[in-house]
Amino acid sequence: MAPRFPRIGHAKRMLRQASCSSDVPKGHFAVYVGETQKTRYVVPISFLKNSSFQSLLSQAEEEFGFNHPASGLTIPCSEEVFIRLTC
Repeated sequence: MAPRFPRIGHAKRMLRQASCSSDVPKGHFAVYVGETQKTRYVVPISFLKNSSFQSLLSQAEEEFGFNHPASGLTIPCSEEVFIRLTC
């Protein structure tokens, strides 16, 4: 059975913006999203099972490799695309 994702309104509350690594609760991880200015989001680990999110991770690996300058994973897409894909 495919995972069900909440609607956009709920997704914005679920994709919490966080200011530092101590804001990442257990079962979540930080990602940086944006084309020019990166915004930090805290997302549930369950997103790793989503095929669309896995595609974003593959793009991130191709573009940045595994050596990320920030304390979280950098996703190479706009915030709008990220929110749409994670809903």
